[in-house]
Amino acid sequence: MLLSGGLDSATVLAIARDQGYTCHALSFDYGQRHRAELTAAQRVATDLGAITHRVAHLDIAAWGGFSGSALIDPIDVPKDRDSQQMTAQIPVTYVPARNTIFLSYALALAEISGASDIFIGVNAVDYSGYPDCRPGYIAAFEAMANLATKAAVQLPSPAPLRIQAPLIDLGKTQIIQRGLELGVDYALTHSCYDPSPDVLHPLGCQPCGRCDACLLRMRAFAELDLADPLLG
Repeated sequence: MLLSGGLDSATVLAIARDQGYTCHALSFDYGQRHRAELTAAQRVATDLGAITHRVAHLDIAAWGGFSGSALIDPIDVPKDRDSQQMTAQIPVTYVPARNTIFLSYALALAEISGASDIFIGVNAVDYSGYPDCRPGYIAAFEAMANLATKAAVQLPSPAPLRIQAPLIDLGKTQIIQRGLELGVDYALTHSCYDPSPDVLHPLGCQPCGRCDACLLRMRAFAELDLADPLLG
């Protein structure tokens, strides 16, 4: 289970648990400016009963080809954008090949542990223009994964390894509805791309309320006549 600590991945963890899976969570510290999500991921993993929670450390900022993302470099995070602006082009918060890197780590861990399912919280409806959140990408990675493993070559009838993206066709409002049905406490999550330090906040920072991630979730809660528990 790829667990960022955000709204989507928390919901997917709840879905996987509800379906009877034994869940092992994997998060990544890759030099992101919103590292508070790692604390949120630990809180979510504990609250939703993940058996283990690992954090992999990646020095993406030191890999020359990965500059240019506002999540890593000192570049302004876009603020106060409407839905049309969010999806007009690939945003500056996109980290090149991030989901491919994350899924590759998860694939290795799945192969080592004998797991046959990898869960990821991508969705294509409110995806803010990210190319690695589309159904075609998930299907292509799954096809590759079933060619790339030892089991695929050596076992006579290996069980297919599945990349499960149960939110792929859902909007944020539907995601929150499903999570609430499953008991997700969204006050434990963190979504903001550009939080400000706040020693009084449980995560040590305060969401900006203006970046794409904050606005998408705030609008979705509002559509349900609810306040975002992180923003009030």
